[in-house]
Order: sequence, then C-alpha cells, then structure tokens
Amino acid sequence: MKIVVAFILLSPLAFARDLATIKSEPNLEKRARAAMDYAFESLKFARTSYAEGDLKATSVFVTQIGDSVELAGNSLGETGKKPRKSPKHFKKAEIQTRELLRKLESFRDEMSHEDREMVDLVKTRLERAQEGLLAGIMGGR
Repeated sequence: MKIVVAFILLSPLAFARDLATIKSEPNLEKRARAAMDYAFESLKFARTSYAEGDLKATSVFVTQIGDSVELAGNSLGETGKKPRKSPKHFKKAEIQTRELLRKLESFRDEMSHEDREMVDLVKTRLERAQEGLLAGIMGGR
C-alpha cells in the first residue's frame, strides 16, 4: 500500500499546484517564488518523461518551464518595486533562472539531436527572462 501511495505522490500528474493555481496567489512575490519552484519541478518531470520515451509529455513539461519563468518575471514586474532599489526577489529569480538554464542545457545535451528543438525554444525564452531580470537589477539611474 505504501508503494502505491508513494508512486501516486511522485507521479507528474500529482503536481500539488498548477500554473492557474499559482496565478491566483495574491502576493506577487510569493507567486514568483512558487512559479520558479514549479519550473524546477517541471524540469524534473521533463527528464523523467524523456527517460521513459514520452516525447509529448516531455514537450509539455519543457513548455511549462518557460511559462513558469515568464510568470515569475511578470509577477515581480507587477509588484511596482524597482529592482535596483529592492533587488531581493528580483536577484533570487535571476539566480534561479540562471541555474535553471544550466540544468536545461545539461538536459538538452542528454537528448537526441532530433529532440533538442523543444528545449532550444524554451531556452531562448529563459535567456530573455534572465537578461530582463539582470537588466532591471543592474540598470542605470
């Protein structure tokens, strides 16, 4: 019985939250944090799905990574705070996005050449988001 429960809890279908639930979080900084956590979970599930040979699920999870990072960036932008004056949450998101990019690149390297395009598209989205966060933090006066 314990094995069945553990399997259900660890399955990709058992996401505790989805992006719609995360979007409903009223605290924008918590929303950004939850979106970044969701991106990392999506990457784990993408790796698992790819290892199992399920390219359709892999593609869905990889797309969710990009959606999550963009949600985090947009949520931080909606706070109305200036990243240069209040960098805490912006810097955390930028660091996490950079880490996610490294992990995504590693995942891409493990993939077959034919399957890499799905990751390349999301990688570009993450690079733009990371550059935007960094520009906000480092931006001029």
